[in-house]
Amino acid sequence: MSRSAKAEGRGRVAIVTGGARGIGRAIAERLAKQTKCRVVITDVDARGKEVAESLKGYFIQADLSKPEDCRMVVRKTVEKFGTVDILVNNAGIQHISPIKDFPDEAWDRIMAVMLRAPFILTKAVWPIMEAKKRGRIVNIASVHGLVASASKSAYVSAKHGLVGLTKVAALEGGSVGITVNAVCPAYVKTDLVSGQVKDQAKTHGIRESEVLDRVFLEKAAVKRLIEPDEVAALVCYLCSDEASAMTGSAIPIDVGWMAR
Repeated sequence: MSRSAKAEGRGRVAIVTGGARGIGRAIAERLAKQTKCRVVITDVDARGKEVAESLKGYFIQADLSKPEDCRMVVRKTVEKFGTVDILVNNAGIQHISPIKDFPDEAWDRIMAVMLRAPFILTKAVWPIMEAKKRGRIVNIASVHGLVASASKSAYVSAKHGLVGLTKVAALEGGSVGITVNAVCPAYVKTDLVSGQVKDQAKTHGIRESEVLDRVFLEKAAVKRLIEPDEVAALVCYLCSDEASAMTGSAIPIDVGWMAR
């Protein structure tokens, strides 16, 4: 990161949802350390407080499945720092099950956390960014926002919806300086992915030791999991002034999934 890029980010305020671990933590760390943003981490996981403190940031514990918590995050951020310049919608959950067995409550929670929450958060920060004629919104979608896999009906539907929301927001934000992009990773080395191993083995009728090669990496040209910091690097670029011409994009970082 150049000195000019650091200067560019200094003093800006970024909200990162799901920032206690995994991709969200990597994004928060990059924004704080390399672009000198003041980072607000929100997560249902109280461990986010330690992450925020290590970055001299601010932690807001919230359940983003609740609309009032989403609005509270933006309100408390403005009370603390006076503004919002960057919103990274990263928080996510997973449930793996065939449609015929998929619990209604699991569908509803996935949609609430991964689609409704980004909408409500975007709506809440929009007037702030519009007034400044500059804003950056990055939605962490997935390769499953572009293609599908069996037994992930809610996750795939939410991520496809998030890509659609990205495009609509980009069209509305273009005239007021707000860019909105989606990042679409394949499998990333996170707790969310490692937590799928047992269910994936059951769904595919294979041993847990086979899940990495036969499920996670089966479609990959580069046979490895993606590092969280690789996703974070792309997010930081999309938040920069150099990326001001990029909006409405759904960018794969997918070790070659989409090349097939």
